[in-house]
Amino acid sequence: MSETLSDNYIIELFWRRDELAVKAIQAKYGQYCTKIAMNILGDARDAEEAVNDTYLQAWNSIPPTRPNSLSAYVGKITRNLSINKYNAHHAQKRRGSEYALSLEELGECIPQKLSTDSDNALSQCINAFLQSQKQENRMIFVCRYFYFDCIAEIAKRYGKSESKIKSTLFRMRNKLKKYLEDNYE
Repeated sequence: MSETLSDNYIIELFWRRDELAVKAIQAKYGQYCTKIAMNILGDARDAEEAVNDTYLQAWNSIPPTRPNSLSAYVGKITRNLSINKYNAHHAQKRRGSEYALSLEELGECIPQKLSTDSDNALSQCINAFLQSQKQENRMIFVCRYFYFDCIAEIAKRYGKSESKIKSTLFRMRNKLKKYLEDNYE
Protein backbone atom coordinates (compact mmCIF):
# COMPACT_ATOMS: atom_id res chain seq x y z
CA MET A 1 0.00 0.00 0.00
CA SER A 2 1.49 3.30 -1.01
CA GLU A 3 1.89 6.05 1.55
CA THR A 4 1.21 8.58 -1.21
CA LEU A 5 -2.56 8.08 -1.24
CA SER A 6 -4.27 11.36 -0.54
CA ASP A 7 -6.29 11.81 2.60
CA ASN A 8 -9.35 12.63 0.52
CA TYR A 9 -9.00 9.36 -1.39
CA ILE A 10 -8.64 7.39 1.87
CA ILE A 11 -11.73 9.11 3.29
CA GLU A 12 -13.62 8.19 0.10
CA LEU A 13 -12.58 4.56 0.63
CA PHE A 14 -14.10 4.74 4.11
CA TRP A 15 -17.29 6.26 2.73
CA ARG A 16 -17.53 3.43 0.17
CA ARG A 17 -16.94 0.98 3.04
CA ASP A 18 -13.91 -0.39 1.18
CA GLU A 19 -11.69 -2.36 3.56
CA LEU A 20 -8.63 -0.98 1.75
CA ALA A 21 -9.29 2.21 3.73
CA VAL A 22 -8.00 0.56 6.90
CA LYS A 23 -4.86 -0.68 5.14
CA ALA A 24 -4.30 2.76 3.63
CA ILE A 25 -4.67 4.54 6.97
CA GLN A 26 -2.39 1.98 8.59
CA ALA A 27 0.29 2.48 5.94
CA LYS A 28 0.09 6.27 6.03
CA TYR A 29 -0.48 6.97 9.73
CA GLY A 30 0.47 3.77 11.57
CA GLN A 31 3.84 5.07 12.83
CA TYR A 32 2.32 8.42 13.78
CA CYS A 33 -0.42 6.75 15.84
CA THR A 34 2.03 4.31 17.41
CA LYS A 35 4.27 7.18 18.55
CA ILE A 36 1.31 8.93 20.21
CA ALA A 37 0.21 5.72 21.93
CA MET A 38 3.75 4.89 23.09
CA ASN A 39 4.24 8.39 24.53
CA ILE A 40 1.16 7.89 26.67
CA LEU A 41 1.25 4.19 27.47
CA GLY A 42 4.95 3.35 27.46
CA ASP A 43 4.17 -0.26 26.57
CA ALA A 44 4.43 -1.67 23.04
CA ARG A 45 1.56 -4.16 23.41
CA ASP A 46 -0.80 -1.60 24.89
CA ALA A 47 0.20 0.89 22.20
CA GLU A 48 -0.41 -1.67 19.44
CA GLU A 49 -3.84 -2.40 20.89
CA ALA A 50 -4.70 1.30 21.06
CA VAL A 51 -3.61 1.80 17.45
CA ASN A 52 -5.66 -1.18 16.28
CA ASP A 53 -8.63 0.23 18.20
CA THR A 54 -7.99 3.53 16.39
CA TYR A 55 -8.47 1.82 13.02
CA LEU A 56 -11.70 0.24 14.23
CA GLN A 57 -13.01 3.52 15.61
CA ALA A 58 -12.12 5.29 12.36
CA TRP A 59 -13.98 2.57 10.43
CA ASN A 60 -17.02 2.98 12.67
CA SER A 61 -17.04 6.79 12.59
CA ILE A 62 -16.25 7.52 8.91
CA PRO A 63 -19.04 7.87 7.78
CA PRO A 64 -20.93 9.80 9.10
CA THR A 65 -17.92 11.97 9.99
CA ARG A 66 -15.90 13.48 7.15
CA PRO A 67 -12.70 14.77 8.82
CA ASN A 68 -11.03 17.89 7.47
CA SER A 69 -7.63 16.56 8.53
CA LEU A 70 -7.28 12.79 8.55
CA SER A 71 -3.99 12.89 10.46
CA ALA A 72 -5.47 15.06 13.22
CA TYR A 73 -8.58 12.88 13.31
CA VAL A 74 -6.73 9.58 13.78
CA GLY A 75 -4.20 11.25 16.09
CA LYS A 76 -7.00 12.45 18.36
CA ILE A 77 -8.67 9.03 18.35
CA THR A 78 -5.35 7.37 19.26
CA ARG A 79 -4.67 9.93 21.97
CA ASN A 80 -8.10 9.52 23.57
CA LEU A 81 -8.03 5.71 23.42
CA SER A 82 -4.51 5.68 24.87
CA ILE A 83 -5.43 8.03 27.70
CA ASN A 84 -8.46 5.88 28.52
CA LYS A 85 -6.29 2.75 28.52
CA TYR A 86 -3.64 4.49 30.67
CA ASN A 87 -6.27 5.62 33.18
CA ALA A 88 -7.76 2.13 33.33
CA HIS A 89 -4.35 0.54 33.97
CA HIS A 90 -3.20 3.16 36.45
CA ALA A 91 -6.28 3.99 38.44
CA GLN A 92 -4.42 3.49 41.70
CA LYS A 93 -0.77 3.77 40.72
CA ARG A 94 1.18 6.27 38.64
CA ARG A 95 4.04 5.53 36.34
CA GLY A 96 6.73 7.95 35.16
CA SER A 97 5.42 8.12 31.60
CA GLU A 98 5.52 11.30 29.54
CA TYR A 99 1.74 11.43 29.94
CA ALA A 100 1.92 11.50 33.74
CA LEU A 101 4.81 13.98 33.77
CA SER A 102 3.04 16.29 31.31
CA LEU A 103 -0.17 16.24 33.31
CA GLU A 104 1.68 17.09 36.50
CA GLU A 105 3.40 20.03 34.81
CA LEU A 106 0.20 21.37 33.30
CA GLY A 107 -1.88 20.71 36.41
CA GLU A 108 0.19 23.20 38.39
CA CYS A 109 -1.04 26.11 36.26
CA ILE A 110 -4.76 25.27 36.26
CA PRO A 111 -6.65 27.26 38.92
CA GLN A 112 -8.71 25.12 41.29
CA LYS A 113 -12.01 26.63 40.08
CA LEU A 114 -11.24 25.71 36.50
CA SER A 115 -9.95 22.22 37.28
CA THR A 116 -13.34 21.29 38.73
CA ASP A 117 -15.27 22.80 35.80
CA SER A 118 -16.08 21.10 32.53
CA ASP A 119 -13.30 19.87 30.26
CA ASN A 120 -14.91 21.83 27.43
CA ALA A 121 -14.56 25.15 29.25
CA LEU A 122 -10.92 24.38 30.05
CA SER A 123 -10.21 23.39 26.43
CA GLN A 124 -11.76 26.60 25.14
CA CYS A 125 -9.67 28.70 27.54
CA ILE A 126 -6.45 26.91 26.64
CA ASN A 127 -7.19 27.19 22.92
CA ALA A 128 -7.84 30.93 23.25
CA PHE A 129 -4.57 31.31 25.16
CA LEU A 130 -2.62 29.36 22.55
CA GLN A 131 -4.00 31.52 19.75
CA SER A 132 -2.35 34.52 21.41
CA GLN A 133 1.10 32.88 21.44
CA LYS A 134 3.85 32.77 18.81
CA GLN A 135 3.47 29.82 16.46
CA GLU A 136 6.67 28.06 17.52
CA ASN A 137 5.79 28.35 21.21
CA ARG A 138 2.29 27.10 20.46
CA MET A 139 3.71 24.08 18.60
CA ILE A 140 6.15 23.29 21.43
CA PHE A 141 3.27 23.47 23.92
CA VAL A 142 1.11 21.15 21.79
CA CYS A 143 3.97 18.67 21.34
CA ARG A 144 4.39 18.44 25.09
CA TYR A 145 0.83 18.61 26.37
CA PHE A 146 -1.21 17.10 23.53
CA TYR A 147 1.17 14.55 22.01
CA PHE A 148 3.11 14.06 25.28
CA ASP A 149 6.48 14.19 23.53
CA CYS A 150 9.52 14.16 25.80
CA ILE A 151 11.63 17.29 26.16
CA ALA A 152 14.55 15.72 24.25
CA GLU A 153 12.35 14.95 21.20
CA ILE A 154 10.92 18.46 21.15
CA ALA A 155 14.39 19.99 21.43
CA LYS A 156 15.62 17.87 18.54
CA ARG A 157 12.59 18.69 16.39
CA TYR A 158 13.02 22.45 16.86
CA GLY A 159 16.83 22.53 16.90
CA LYS A 160 16.97 23.95 20.42
CA SER A 161 18.59 22.83 23.64
CA GLU A 162 16.56 20.91 26.19
CA SER A 163 17.02 23.75 28.68
CA LYS A 164 15.58 26.21 26.13
CA ILE A 165 12.52 23.98 25.64
CA LYS A 166 12.10 23.60 29.40
CA SER A 167 12.28 27.35 29.94
CA THR A 168 9.87 28.02 27.05
CA LEU A 169 7.37 25.57 28.55
CA PHE A 170 7.88 27.01 32.04
CA ARG A 171 7.19 30.55 30.79
CA MET A 172 4.16 29.38 28.81
CA ARG A 173 2.71 27.56 31.83
CA ASN A 174 3.13 30.74 33.90
CA LYS A 175 1.47 32.82 31.18
CA LEU A 176 -1.32 30.25 30.91
CA LYS A 177 -1.90 30.35 34.66
CA LYS A 178 -2.14 34.15 34.63
CA TYR A 179 -4.36 34.06 31.51
CA LEU A 180 -6.74 31.61 33.16
CA GLU A 181 -6.84 33.58 36.41
CA ASP A 182 -7.52 36.84 34.53
CA ASN A 183 -9.99 35.52 31.95
CA TYR A 184 -11.90 32.78 33.65
CA GLU A 185 -14.13 33.71 36.54
